[in-house]
Amino acid sequence: MQNQAIEVKGLQKSYKQLQVLNGVDFEVKKGSIFALLGSNGAGKTTIVKILTTLLKQDGGTATVNGFDVASKPDHVRQSISLTGQFAAVDEILTGRENLIMIARLRHLKNPRAVADDLLKRFGLVDAADRGVSTYSGGMRRRLDIAMSLIGKPEVIFLDEPTTGLDPEGRNDVWKIVKELAAGGTTVFLTTQYLDEAEQLADRIAILHEGRIIANGTLADLKKLFPPTQVEYIEKQPTLEEIFLAIIGKKEKQ
Repeated sequence: MQNQAIEVKGLQKSYKQLQVLNGVDFEVKKGSIFALLGSNGAGKTTIVKILTTLLKQDGGTATVNGFDVASKPDHVRQSISLTGQFAAVDEILTGRENLIMIARLRHLKNPRAVADDLLKRFGLVDAADRGVSTYSGGMRRRLDIAMSLIGKPEVIFLDEPTTGLDPEGRNDVWKIVKELAAGGTTVFLTTQYLDEAEQLADRIAILHEGRIIANGTLADLKKLFPPTQVEYIEKQPTLEEIFLAIIGKKEKQ
């Protein structure tokens, strides 16, 4: 039984004279959260586009769920879902209507029941019949991910899912990602936020100048650096911790 959800070997991609990917190798275990880190322009989105069959590589191989992305793109698409950097929701429709529409496009039985289940799961019941144009950024992202889960894909790609979200919205997305992996879904996550990878990922890969320059668990990556000097200081809460604590107290009142 194959244990890898994604296998990438020697992946290459160029745009005219610019070499974006120059021999990328990595594997993603089934049911795990894999974080791909890299600065802007490092090639993270290019890798996602190749793995989701939106772009063809110039060299190397890539398989998703055992299917080659170049020779069997239809099989790959049937078993994956992609959530891009910006929420792909219809603002004219309500949250419920967005979900029902995708369920119908996927030819699922009883699309209304599918929508109701996801609205509960993602905490959107109270806003279900409001136009999406009235949703906050965090609510739109939750709806976007909910739409991605319709049809129960084996692998979900999240391309910088928390860009532009406030701390509360980020925490909502983090919770959802953890729940997905706990339920057996493989999550491939790209991010610029180091704390996001630290919070979520089972394995972290760093993409730099077209190559993976580090790949391992957080503990593995920490070993690449010299031991730190131990100092005993009083730990002060971060602004994010203070913000979330205050919001939490406000909601309980």
